[in-house]
Amino acid sequence: MPRMTITAPQRQPGDNLPCLIIREKTEHTSRAERKRRDSFGMFDGYDSCSEDTSSSSSSDESEEEVAPLPSSLPIIKNNGQVYTYPDGKSGMATCEMCGMVGVRDAFYSKTKRFCSVSCSRSYSSNSKKASILARLQVAGKPPTKKAKVLQKQPLVAKLAAYAQYQATLQNQAKTKAAAVPVEGFSWGNYINSNSFTAAPVTCFKHAPMGTCWGDISEGVRVEVPNTDCSLPTKVFWIAGIVKLAGYNALLRYEGFENDSSLDFWCNVCGSDIHPVGWCATSGKPLVPPRSIQHKYTNWKAFLVKRLTGAKTLPPDFSQKVSESMQYPFKTSMRVEVVDKTHLCRTRVAVVESVIGGRLRLVYEESEDKTDDFWCHMYSPLIHHIGWSRNIGHRFKRSDITKKQEGHFDAPPHLFMKVKEVDTAGEWFKEGMKLEAIDPLNLSAICVATIRKVLADGYLMIGIDGSEAADGSDWFCYHATSPSIFPVGFCEINMIELTPPRGYAKLPFKWFDYLRETDSIAAPVKLFNKEVPNHGFHVGMKLEAVDLMEPRLVCVATVTRIIHRLLRIHFDGWEDEYDQWVDCESPDLYPVGWCQLTGYQLQPPAPQSSRDSQSSSSKQKKKAKSQQYKGHKKMTSLQLKEELLDGEEYSFLQGASDQESNGSASYYIKQEP
Repeated sequence: MPRMTITAPQRQPGDNLPCLIIREKTEHTSRAERKRRDSFGMFDGYDSCSEDTSSSSSSDESEEEVAPLPSSLPIIKNNGQVYTYPDGKSGMATCEMCGMVGVRDAFYSKTKRFCSVSCSRSYSSNSKKASILARLQVAGKPPTKKAKVLQKQPLVAKLAAYAQYQATLQNQAKTKAAAVPVEGFSWGNYINSNSFTAAPVTCFKHAPMGTCWGDISEGVRVEVPNTDCSLPTKVFWIAGIVKLAGYNALLRYEGFENDSSLDFWCNVCGSDIHPVGWCATSGKPLVPPRSIQHKYTNWKAFLVKRLTGAKTLPPDFSQKVSESMQYPFKTSMRVEVVDKTHLCRTRVAVVESVIGGRLRLVYEESEDKTDDFWCHMYSPLIHHIGWSRNIGHRFKRSDITKKQEGHFDAPPHLFMKVKEVDTAGEWFKEGMKLEAIDPLNLSAICVATIRKVLADGYLMIGIDGSEAADGSDWFCYHATSPSIFPVGFCEINMIELTPPRGYAKLPFKWFDYLRETDSIAAPVKLFNKEVPNHGFHVGMKLEAVDLMEPRLVCVATVTRIIHRLLRIHFDGWEDEYDQWVDCESPDLYPVGWCQLTGYQLQPPAPQSSRDSQSSSSKQKKKAKSQQYKGHKKMTSLQLKEELLDGEEYSFLQGASDQESNGSASYYIKQEP
């Protein structure tokens, strides 16, 4: 007897997704098996469904129980208490950033509000501390900010600070049990209600399926659980993708045509989405939704017509998803990571947990495992054991003389490789000026200086006007880093350049500053000029790490694109919290990444948090913006003549929000 079957998906030339081919096939099967279900996996009783069969079904039963992914990452916050030393006006002071108590005369600035330059800069970059903490939503451990301990503090001050620290730990213990996941935010509702567009998965090469997403797009058919059914068992039906938003897809059951009443969002990489044909091979029943059973008398013929030539997921899609979520870093591995209290050095840390490729690293000397640091396994901030010694980077030796039992060094091949550079010829030198993203204020690109040249192309860089005398706030960038730029980059691309702190000659002009400091600009040709075909566009939604609080992954938007540089805005927060991030940063993820990996997503800030932000901070930012707008733009000819001293280089002129995804460079070399 002839029987309808869905064959293995076949690929057509030029397509990455298989097409469905439906054809007649003669098989010798038992009468009982043919009676039970046909080759679509459909019950024979539904071959010619009518309104009568629909009415005979019980409407009180529901077989669908799809539990949301558990949130394995607790998000924690401070209790908001501000410590004040009782004798603050007579010799002692309390840092408003880190809470450290010390001798008032040793504190930074005339107001004596901060213990160091670093704390002052960190405070200003984050505006009000309460506003930052308001993002964290639930109670628990306070995020550790940069806390610089004064070198000349008396014993009494240190004891007072330690007592405050102990009190904080006690408060943490009381509130830790009350931590609950943030609820109420839905990417699907957020995108639908605002007609947003999300960055495609292919923009994130480091994310699961980022390199093998293929041609998954609108119109692709899949088999999913049928939630509009009263049968006592879990059944499935075919749906088509109406809209894609990262990993999430808006699906519509076949047969609903233009009716969107039962449309639903689902993660394409979830366990309940399968290629068409999966039910037939797995023995699962296909049952049309109860709401439309009366529409067709022959559902088999309907599916044949709808599915012939349609695209579906590859048969091995779920296997690829599983493979792409296998991470080489394991718990108990030892690595070298930047010391968050002194950016100029690294420390040994141990991998405590791995979630979606993000590592929770606990510094080796932390006995209670609360001194931690979050980063992605491809972050430029982590390295193999021995890296600091090899390149000449400062390193804090651990008080632990030997490895703890079970800990082992992470193999060097697991870490992200940097591009090899030729340092034999013309190269960066100490004292050269450049522009760099401030790692303590990622919304700012600042005037900076190369303070030390390390091996293998690494550079120690300091922000002009804000450096500590001992260089403890220098930071390390590789020469190919997309976070450093030649002199004039901001001017050409209409980005506000942050001048040195205390520099009075405004508006800032590089020419004058170089003459006054008797400095030279780093040659343009030494900078990374590659621009990948990244695929981002202004307005796209994504999930992004708040690098000032790297344990947080937040709802975010791309607001500017300057070649490969992205301006990331955290939805619901003021622009002063924006961050400049490279298009290939491992701290950017597609919509739905948190749901897929079980990480906690931070929703847009509520209105109350936004209203609490300082109005004075807004006025200050507005004044800076107006000041910048009045700054006269330099021409590429001036740059060539005055800065580059005759070198035949000029900057690529163009729109500030250039969205070119080609391999064009920032700069064009003029051939003689």
